Amino acid sequence: MKARPEVARKCSSQRAKAFTGVQALLVFPSEEDRKAVLDLMRRFSAGVRYAYNRLLEGKDRDKLKRQNSPLSVLFGLNTRYADDAILKAQAVLDSARELGEDPRKVVFGGRKAFEQLKRRHLSGKPLEELQREWKERRQGLLYSRGDQTKGGNLNLRLLVKDGALRLRINLADGSYAHALVRTRHPNLNALVERVYASLPYNVELSLREGKVYAHFTWQEKLPALLHTRKSGVLAIDINADPYHLALAVVSPDGNLRKHLALSLEEVDRAENRGTKELLLWKVAHEVVSLAEEHRVAVATERLKYLPKGRRGDGSGRAFRRKAHRFAYASLLRKIHSLARKRGVEVVEVNPQDTSTIGMLKYAPLLSLSKDTSAAYVIGRRALGFEEKIPGGYEKLLQDEGFRAHVENFYASRAHELRAKKAAEPNPYLKRRLSRQIGKTERHRSLFSSFQGSSGSREGSTGGRNPHGAHPWRVLRAGTFLPLLGREVPRDLSPLKPILFGGSWKGWKGSRGPHPGGGPECANVHFG
Repeated sequence: MKARPEVARKCSSQRAKAFTGVQALLVFPSEEDRKAVLDLMRRFSAGVRYAYNRLLEGKDRDKLKRQNSPLSVLFGLNTRYADDAILKAQAVLDSARELGEDPRKVVFGGRKAFEQLKRRHLSGKPLEELQREWKERRQGLLYSRGDQTKGGNLNLRLLVKDGALRLRINLADGSYAHALVRTRHPNLNALVERVYASLPYNVELSLREGKVYAHFTWQEKLPALLHTRKSGVLAIDINADPYHLALAVVSPDGNLRKHLALSLEEVDRAENRGTKELLLWKVAHEVVSLAEEHRVAVATERLKYLPKGRRGDGSGRAFRRKAHRFAYASLLRKIHSLARKRGVEVVEVNPQDTSTIGMLKYAPLLSLSKDTSAAYVIGRRALGFEEKIPGGYEKLLQDEGFRAHVENFYASRAHELRAKKAAEPNPYLKRRLSRQIGKTERHRSLFSSFQGSSGSREGSTGGRNPHGAHPWRVLRAGTFLPLLGREVPRDLSPLKPILFGGSWKGWKGSRGPHPGGGPECANVHFG
């Protein structure tokens, strides 16, 4: 097999430092102090928006943070708060540019809430909740960087008094507000040690549901890498249904050494957000401990955003419920952070078609579940291996009888779905049928556009045939629904005869589709 190490991208573990943090609730003994802090947060948030617009105009940062600058005069911020507001604005600007977005169209407070408010379709309690959320996001921010020369943090300083941890907040006018810090975070002891040692720490205050929360962060030096992908990888695939982690230990030669699953149902049953966070950290510790046990690196997909659907889009209530509980980003961040601190290399790979390749190739070949096979593909990709189309599938794609069968299947299915849509009075179900019709037409077009050899370019993880169709996706469209009867089948063993010989006699020999597939069958499940 041919390996290309440059295919996988090493995560930011090459950096010399990483951030550690503690989240806490602030309790104000004095209502006057609470109101003063909320007013300071409002002014600081406005200062961030002002600084952002000035940076877009090309203004100099040094001039913006001067004592007589508009940031100080208009918003009543001292020079340190003003400089931190500019830092936050610069971070938003850099993020927009890195994501390829137009910086002039950034919406402070969240575009989703902004668009919902513009529609003016809500009233009563839902409208009040959305307005409160919008206001808190736009006005509920205060940030101060730590400073070694100032003994920790000058504007937002932690103090230990009468056996309690307190936060002293500089109101930027020569006065201070005080709040009790309440948390059971596992890093609390490390934070208190920094307070006693006068070491720097950053503090960010945020407003959520009328409560003020503090996030304390500081930098730590990372240890040298002890476990790298030279010894193999522990590949991770997170799945929403059933809610679990599929793990695969892949050796340096690309072979599967071990696989297992970790359930996340306990996380789903967590009674509150704090309990959920602790359970996610527990899972992260289990994963990293397993990587240390096998002395391998950790490999995950590089996921930026997963669509979770919204009411009325036709995605279905069951799908939205599963998708919105899916804490993939939070769990991956915890695994990455913990792995770096323990000297375990983290590798992120392109997530394109990992599930499809796993289901088509390794699930029937090695009798694996679809989730474990996806994790196996992630591991192989992290090691630089390419996934070629097996010869049996090459033969299947050149079979004119099979191609005609698939095209007739999707034509029949599209006709059936359109008839259902015409007879359906429910507008939400109509929308769902429209989505299914669109997907059916895309599959039909994808398959009919595929011509020539599927191995048009060596490798095939990103290869396409001369007419632009992706061979793995063509195979998925041609086998899952037309032959197996489901868009995401659980049992992939019927694909073995095709995988090894390109034969689909079990389906071709009958009048209709396989006894688990086809639009005429009563036991077909679409979705």
